Amino acid sequence: MMKQKKHFDKETLMGCLIASLVLVSSIHFAFGVTKGFDKNLLPSASLELLPVPSAGSVSFEVDSLNVIQDNQHALDPIFRLLDSLRSGKDTVLTIVHLGDSHLQAGYNTGKIMRLMQHDFGNAGRGWISPLKLSKTNEPDDYFIRSENNSWVSGRITQSAPKCLIGPGGIGIQTNLHTVNLDVSIAPNNGMGYSFNKAILYRHPQAAFLQPSDPDHRIVALKGADTTAPALVADTFCLPKLTDALSLKGVADKVDSTNTGSSDAFMNIFYGLSLTNGNPGVLYHSIGVNGALYENYTKESYVRQLALLKPTLLIISLGTNESFGRNFNKADFEKQIDRFVTMLKTYMPETTLMLTTPAECYKRTRVKNKRVYVRNTRTEQVAQTIVNYAREKGIACWDLFSATGADGSCKSWYKAGLFGKDRVHFTVEGYKEQGTLFYKAFIKKYNNHLEQNGNL
Repeated sequence: MMKQKKHFDKETLMGCLIASLVLVSSIHFAFGVTKGFDKNLLPSASLELLPVPSAGSVSFEVDSLNVIQDNQHALDPIFRLLDSLRSGKDTVLTIVHLGDSHLQAGYNTGKIMRLMQHDFGNAGRGWISPLKLSKTNEPDDYFIRSENNSWVSGRITQSAPKCLIGPGGIGIQTNLHTVNLDVSIAPNNGMGYSFNKAILYRHPQAAFLQPSDPDHRIVALKGADTTAPALVADTFCLPKLTDALSLKGVADKVDSTNTGSSDAFMNIFYGLSLTNGNPGVLYHSIGVNGALYENYTKESYVRQLALLKPTLLIISLGTNESFGRNFNKADFEKQIDRFVTMLKTYMPETTLMLTTPAECYKRTRVKNKRVYVRNTRTEQVAQTIVNYAREKGIACWDLFSATGADGSCKSWYKAGLFGKDRVHFTVEGYKEQGTLFYKAFIKKYNNHLEQNGNL
């Protein structure tokens, strides 16, 4: 009997030990999922590699250099979110791409947005600015019109803008009491961007706008967001998808009797975000002609930008700095750092990515004749951005090197992809840059799949 009892005790002890290990492992796994990432974002099945797009007419691409530098794996959370989208999870990856005139027209980022949404799902058109109402160029896939013709505008690049600035880097203002904004998706270029939710960003003292079309009755109107200075966000939820929305000011919401006091109405509007309620990628493209890192490094602006809640913020600046007469690499790096530090203060959960500009020309005079020469400072700008990103553990895409680096502007010109000023690019040139970026992005994403055994 004693031998049997000892044998029983050993078996019992071993069973308890195994059960305890299983329990501890389960708790550890559950804790890891809770603290590390949302278990709902785990891919439900193995995922295949995505096809890498071809570079099109950019025959001078250096494929080995068209990569995203990310030694600290900063993009891993982004890739896990993309995995979850491909696995059918109901979630949205919100991207903000911030830049200068290379982005304002939307051809570059529009190409990236289309390619990304093709692979991971379309959550909507995203941010749209009233650029034409501010008397500048606008992307060709949407329209924002108004019966008012007395708009004045402000831009983030101005030292003394005539009106306040919003998340899109611009603002428009009218002194008229009655206001209307007609928003529509372009029938051809905007195909696929119907929306059933619109968030209007305005000044707190601006006229409250409502849909004027009875078919666009509001299903739900969420309260205005007042967490950023000089800005509220009105969210209109519509009963069905639409390609157009007419908004008109409600007269009794405007205090028109105190126009001389600090409480006077300020009909200032900044832009809208359009979504469709589907899972996928929401790609906000924001560009302002002539913009520098310095222009965006304002606490009031960054707090507004944070309202878009980007999971990934891509920063494409540096071209305009390269034309500065007193350009200095050390000063430029300090300016990048000031902006990045401010972003991390107000958007601590946002993943950052920097990009470098392509090489371009500059005009000069030789023997009283205007000629174009290489802008050699572009290389200094690119090197500074790449080195800073590497030092700080920030992901970086080096367009300058990917297309041949020193002397690559000649290749862009010979390919017919430069505009007349040889600083900006043709529509096709910008679309090729978008394709090059996405090619590098997908190569990096596929590496993530291979390294994590998702195949």
